[in-house]
Amino acid sequence: MASWKRDFASGLVVLGPILITLYAIYWLYGLVAGLTPGLILRADALTPLIPGSSDQAVQTREQLAQFLRVIVALTVFIILTFSVGYLMRTTVGGLVERLVDNIANRVPVIRVVYNASKMAAETAFGDQDSLQKPVKIETWEGLRMTAFKTGKVTDDGREVLFLPTSPNITTGYVVEVEPDEITELDEDVEDALTRVLSAGFGDANHRGMDAGVSIDVIDDAKAKKPDRTGTDRADDD
Repeated sequence: MASWKRDFASGLVVLGPILITLYAIYWLYGLVAGLTPGLILRADALTPLIPGSSDQAVQTREQLAQFLRVIVALTVFIILTFSVGYLMRTTVGGLVERLVDNIANRVPVIRVVYNASKMAAETAFGDQDSLQKPVKIETWEGLRMTAFKTGKVTDDGREVLFLPTSPNITTGYVVEVEPDEITELDEDVEDALTRVLSAGFGDANHRGMDAGVSIDVIDDAKAKKPDRTGTDRADDD
């Protein structure tokens, strides 16, 4: 019994991240396929490649056309992203960015969504140096939690921190804390995010099978030892 528990736990540690990654890819594929217009490639255009009028042939052409539409959409998006990124390094790119910011900030509802999404994108996809240093704050007496500096300061001098939840760091709280109540940490953003995402079990320096909590399984056959009277007794924990 001890061996199958250990094998099952080891297999779950390996297969769990793989299944989650595959599901994320499947979800992203379905999202892009739903947003990709059918005008890019119609299924009828693949009739010379997959002839026939049966239901199976029609379904195969439609699935292949959808896959090719996703590939084309991702390729165009990647090329467009690189082109815009290269343009942003020029003077023209800076002028275009300021023009878009001015237009978006003139619309009452759009400016809130635009500025929030732009700040989130700059934090997530910007340079590593733009990510703020993680800190610890004492939320209750004797209880500390990991937070991240946003680089913002209130009018009365308080630091604006983001306090993420675990294991979903996309939700959390924005708190304003006095600078003397913040404990600086001698670690980078990756270490802190690893700890929060893994619910406290992960270690950024030890990934893979050595990370997390060790699984100790006691063999039932070795858990019993004969006492002096010849009867079996269980070892004390």
